[in-house]
Amino acid sequence: MPHLRREGEVFVLDLGEPDQFDTENRFTPEWMDAVHGCLDEVQAADGPKALVTTGSGKFFSNGFEPERFLRPDVADYLMAGQRVFERVLTFPAPTVAAIQGHAFGAGAILAMAHDGRVMRGDRGYFCLPEITLLLARSDDGLVIPGGIADLLTTRLPGPAAHEAMLTGRRYGGPVALAAGIVEAVEEHERVLPVALARAGALAGTAGPALGAMKRWMYRDVVAALGKVTLTL
Repeated sequence: MPHLRREGEVFVLDLGEPDQFDTENRFTPEWMDAVHGCLDEVQAADGPKALVTTGSGKFFSNGFEPERFLRPDVADYLMAGQRVFERVLTFPAPTVAAIQGHAFGAGAILAMAHDGRVMRGDRGYFCLPEITLLLARSDDGLVIPGGIADLLTTRLPGPAAHEAMLTGRRYGGPVALAAGIVEAVEEHERVLPVALARAGALAGTAGPALGAMKRWMYRDVVAALGKVTLTL
């Protein structure tokens, strides 16, 4: 399950299992509950603080569990994911995603909900593959739900949003940097330290005012994430 550690003023949210490597960090209901629990702990901490989210091995996060899109409770499942995205988007402390491995689907969306992103340069992809997924809701790809689409079109540069959402392109680190998806690309061993430095430099801004400003800036996205729109 996702777990926390602290390095100075920066909390590190590891999306994987303690003492395990190459976990896919899928958005199961239990996994999402654990993320909220970690965020609760960070939010309750006093003083300057920031959050860096990362994984280990091959995966930052491989996103939603595809088989859940075949279930009748898919709307509830998507809403749980959207609550995670909204929580991170409006979190009252600076947030940086340290993308050390693949960020696919909901994993890529989670990365975009952070204030900033540092990505590994030599391996790993950022990808929104929904248009290429052949599941029961469509025989020619999935529609990204409205609130999530709003998050992506708000946080991604226009050309990158168009290409990433409509083609399912896989972006390696240097290409993601050129497209404006991430702000920095580093060697593997430098991804987390650089993310820690970037987040820590802004730790003094943490507090209710920061959360309120984010919520106001992204008020339309927050409102859209409050409901599930499966068709547009």
